[in-house]
Amino acid sequence: MKFFNILALGIAMLCINATTLTAQQFDTYFADRTLRIDYIFSGNHTNQMIALNEYAEWDGWAGRRTNLDQLAVAGNGDITVRDAKTEKVIYRNSFSSLFQEWINDSTAVGAEQSYQFTLLVPMPLAEAEITVTLYDNRRLVQDSLSHHFNPKDILIRNFDRTEKTEAEYVWKGGDAKDVIDVAIVAEGYAEEDMELFMEDARRTCDILFNYEPYRSYRHKFNILAVKSVSKDSGVSIPRKDQWLSTATSSAFDTFYSDRYLTVKNLHGLHDRLAGLDYEHIIVLANTDTYGGGGIYNSYALTTAHHPLFPQVMVHEFGHSFAGLADEYFYDTPDAFTTEFYPADIEPWEKNITTLVDFGSKWEDMIPEGTPLPTTEGANRNDCTTLGLYEGGGYQTKGVYRPTPTCRMRDNSSPAFCPVCQSAIEEVIRFHLE
Repeated sequence: MKFFNILALGIAMLCINATTLTAQQFDTYFADRTLRIDYIFSGNHTNQMIALNEYAEWDGWAGRRTNLDQLAVAGNGDITVRDAKTEKVIYRNSFSSLFQEWINDSTAVGAEQSYQFTLLVPMPLAEAEITVTLYDNRRLVQDSLSHHFNPKDILIRNFDRTEKTEAEYVWKGGDAKDVIDVAIVAEGYAEEDMELFMEDARRTCDILFNYEPYRSYRHKFNILAVKSVSKDSGVSIPRKDQWLSTATSSAFDTFYSDRYLTVKNLHGLHDRLAGLDYEHIIVLANTDTYGGGGIYNSYALTTAHHPLFPQVMVHEFGHSFAGLADEYFYDTPDAFTTEFYPADIEPWEKNITTLVDFGSKWEDMIPEGTPLPTTEGANRNDCTTLGLYEGGGYQTKGVYRPTPTCRMRDNSSPAFCPVCQSAIEEVIRFHLE
């Protein structure tokens, strides 16, 4: 279903080599502070533009302190920070965006829209050059913006003296600088709903750690419940003319898809988190309507009171945390057939392939003698038998997945497949080692 989608763009994971900036070098280039950079992405399916909106800062950096000049996976965009004096790359990160997803949707034809986006980087000690680049699904640059940053700029918005949103840990594995920090944000919970939110946040934590490899690495995570109060209970559903005043202004019907629930006011979302320790975001929506969304290194958003919440939440976090691709596809005559994955380009996501560079994926994990392509067996919930199964990335042909099913394919799968587990573990280790 389309609300699971993040656009498949970019290149394969970059190798970590001997030049990688280590945790010991963090203090050479950065203060223990967070620099938040707000952007506006705008345009249509043929022309795009990036604009700088605002800087903000606060004390403490909860992000990674190792592999600073590397990318875990490519995403469909990246940010690069260079020391202005030496031009040395001192920090990189990758992401995907709702804007780039929109420009590949039919509603973008002949239309112009703008989308907010926010990135967090450690605060440079000296002046820096910052470059943000967006790529299309052929790895061509859609747009790129470079801007000079001065840490002494008087217009950097300072959140140190701003009251933080009330927050409470539901799981703490260690100090923020030593673990992966996930914020669970209340959306559509009024003041009288906060006890319910805390129950939902604890449940979210328990569900996440019920899946491998999160279970094995739970001591390397902090989970912070952020009590952002909404005026109204519930979330906006435009098709029902239901518009509510909520903490993050989320809404269903993104791109006119009933089940696609997203946050367009990303700057407002990050305002709710300002001053807190966070790297990754899960937004919990106080509704029993089915839906959600997940965007790599941006946020995961799920509806907390639908019966399928556990499956959907973990699926969406697979997108936002590890950049996993959707493995489902459309096999009806009127199916959604837009080609997200060109046949001559290898997707950057670890859990699908077009066979252009299958050797960089799970080829070496497949048992010897397995027929390729591989035919599904009778077990519909088989998420362990590795092979090369055609269908994935919304396409029935030309894209292949590792197992008959997986948590990234459908809600009936009991677990992530071995390839997805390996990809998630790579990202966890990249953050910490």
